[in-house]
Amino acid sequence: MKPLEGAVALVTGASRGVGKGIALGLGEAGATVYVTGRTAEEGKGAVALPRTIYQTAQEVEHLGGRCIPIQCDHTQDEQTVQVFERIRREQKRLDILVNNVWGGYEKFSDGIKAWMEPGHWAFPLSRWDKMFQAGVRAHYLCSLLAAPFMTAQKAGLIVNISFTAGRKPHPNVAYGSAKAASDHMARCLAHKLRKYKVAVVALYPGLVRTEAVLKANKHFDLSNSESPQFIGRAVAALAADPKLMQKTGQVLVAATIALEYGFTDIDGKQPRPLI
Repeated sequence: MKPLEGAVALVTGASRGVGKGIALGLGEAGATVYVTGRTAEEGKGAVALPRTIYQTAQEVEHLGGRCIPIQCDHTQDEQTVQVFERIRREQKRLDILVNNVWGGYEKFSDGIKAWMEPGHWAFPLSRWDKMFQAGVRAHYLCSLLAAPFMTAQKAGLIVNISFTAGRKPHPNVAYGSAKAASDHMARCLAHKLRKYKVAVVALYPGLVRTEAVLKANKHFDLSNSESPQFIGRAVAALAADPKLMQKTGQVLVAATIALEYGFTDIDGKQPRPLI
């Protein structure tokens, strides 16, 4: 029996990138995975990158999981509410929520030049708004909607996907501020939900070989990079840990988790933790 057989998970923002990889890692472990994203038709996404939620679902099922794709724009609250209502109707439970959806990246997917603006004063205010609305706010709303499932079950895991920018100064002020907010949200939610045996953590990937990174690969040293599925293996290992509550409220690093739980990346490599 696979470690997450019978578990129900929701991964937001899983058309591609880290979200897709997390869905793959959870499906590999046997979970039923709901995935959300805006891209339902190839070539018609908000960014100039390949992949759709339906392709993610196919790959999850190829690995032995069950996957249900739902088109959702998480800046629209009613669409988010409908996702959770559907999970309640169809599953009547939710064991794992991965808050991965984010905003403000759209221009960056056009290639490395988009990262070369002279300073945060050159960034439009709309990018701050997108990171906090489609990122931080969406994480908060999804967590609120997941809480009734998990508190009733007296079990569950909520993961906010974040990055080292939340812990140390980052040249993109909006990005660093939003990630720090997501990290602290996890700490506060963990405090609130601890008595219900619901764990909440923030999880840092390293340099991930997403479609956007591979598009600009000549500008990156990928020697210590991670596949998107590696992050999914980290989430799956956490969800299967009987001592998970010992980690609630913490900011964790995927590569450190791999060393602790003894799993590798899909190519057999052991990425080094960035912090």
